[in-house]
Amino acid sequence: MRKSVFVFGSYVTDICARTDTFPVAGETIKGKSFKMGPGGKGSNQAVAAKRAGAEVTFVTRLGADALGKAAIEFYKEEGLCTDGVIIDKEHQTGAALIIVDEATAQNQIVVVGGACENFKDEEMQEILKKLEQSHILLLQLETNLEPVKMLLKHAKKGGIMTILNPAPAQHLEDEYLQCVDIITPNETEAQTLTGVDTSNREGVKKAAARLLEKGIGKVVITLGGDGVYANDGNEERFFDIVTCGTPVDTTGAGDAFSGGLAAALSRGMDFFEAIRYGSTVAGIAVTRYGTAPGMPYEEEIDRIFKHNLK
Repeated sequence: MRKSVFVFGSYVTDICARTDTFPVAGETIKGKSFKMGPGGKGSNQAVAAKRAGAEVTFVTRLGADALGKAAIEFYKEEGLCTDGVIIDKEHQTGAALIIVDEATAQNQIVVVGGACENFKDEEMQEILKKLEQSHILLLQLETNLEPVKMLLKHAKKGGIMTILNPAPAQHLEDEYLQCVDIITPNETEAQTLTGVDTSNREGVKKAAARLLEKGIGKVVITLGGDGVYANDGNEERFFDIVTCGTPVDTTGAGDAFSGGLAAALSRGMDFFEAIRYGSTVAGIAVTRYGTAPGMPYEEEIDRIFKHNLK
């Protein structure tokens, strides 16, 4: 029986332009194409975990506007339960302004959180009750922080596994970091959290050690094209990326990895095996355009994952 995954986090509408190059300050350039669709780290990770086969409960906050209605329709199409979605009549649905460089597939992003940055304390008791029905908690830092802190404390008290994707990187007191079983920053976020230069492997290892010293159980640092570093407190490993074709859009790679990692752990995979699985989900996702719409499905992930184990 698979363990259930509770994802709490952001929904924003992705507004994406693709260009030949990034504009410099004060410059206006012509884009190659434009797309709008569902995004936000919490939402992307919930979709990634669901498509990878996990039983997912997702809690977010949407505005009472056209973008919020589009999000609800998307979740229904994905088979994601919308019982945990709160409609905010005061704030607009969040938005992410994304530029993707066609030549490199790299991106620049500005996120305006909107409704999902305004969770209220009085809503949290019901959310905490929903959490108690799950086995794994997956969080990011794209909402206001107080609910994240409450969820971490409640999960720790209830023996629920916690995975924190600390993005965008910001300060979180050690008393809350001590509630984190697995943390999954990228190298930039790891540097922000620890003050350690992560531009080389030794720096990555040192940053991970700093995070472990804060009481975090296990550390995963994603390194873009250089793969993944993992440390479970006893053993450390570097993993190469999983190549599944030519990358065309890296925007949702980190979210694909985190969602895939949670799904793998929900299936009972061990820590290092789950990292390979998450890397496979990310490896497929970057070959497709879009964030949530580009997340792969369980059958495809399993086929590539099993093939790479041979």
